[in-house]
Amino acid sequence: MSASIASVSWGKDSMAMLWMLIDSGTPVDEVIFFDTGMEFDAIYRERDRMLPVLAEHGIRYTELRPKNPMWWNMLCRPVKSRKTGEVHKTGYGWCGGACRWGTTEKTRALDRYAKERNAVVYVGIAADETERLGKGEPWKRYPLAERWGMSESDCLALCYRKGNEWVEGGVRLYDVLDRVSCWCCRNKNMRELSAMRKNLPNYFERLVALERAIGEPMKKNHVLCPGQNTTETERITK
Repeated sequence: MSASIASVSWGKDSMAMLWMLIDSGTPVDEVIFFDTGMEFDAIYRERDRMLPVLAEHGIRYTELRPKNPMWWNMLCRPVKSRKTGEVHKTGYGWCGGACRWGTTEKTRALDRYAKERNAVVYVGIAADETERLGKGEPWKRYPLAERWGMSESDCLALCYRKGNEWVEGGVRLYDVLDRVSCWCCRNKNMRELSAMRKNLPNYFERLVALERAIGEPMKKNHVLCPGQNTTETERITK
């Protein structure tokens, strides 16, 4: 019989999936989490809160990590040209948009781990995110969408009922952010960045520091860093 693994990022959807699997009595042998090292502190706190729950139900817990720290890949990795094979820049830069190198490494690591164990993997994708459902991966299951028909808002409501709140600086992250992914994810929209500036200044300052180190705006035509030339760009000030 194949092992059953729940892939949990400790965000709302995968957390709701985990609760539903446990409450429905669905066998789960192991929970795996890929730790980028660039998660919000609230993610780690929610993880720590859930570890005793996993132990109570006899569920093994495993963490995977990138081969090199994410910040090193962003800023320090020698990047070779596909045409010449020569190093043409240092660091991949921002992760997100069309260049989701961090997501690629995460997916490969999780898939490799599952395949080595011939495991069935539960993945927390909600019913209103069908475009994210995997194709041609028979070992993956999507119970939120396929079994329970739970939307993203359903998942968040369930987590709040269970006591998961993702609080940073007195603010629930899902009150100000659409998605609680890595704090440095380039996919954050302008509303989220403005909310981070207002409600999560420590993280916003880290983004400013990264933007200076990378030498490229986090968002096209919008710079975070004070003091940069903003003649043809707009600073986030609201």
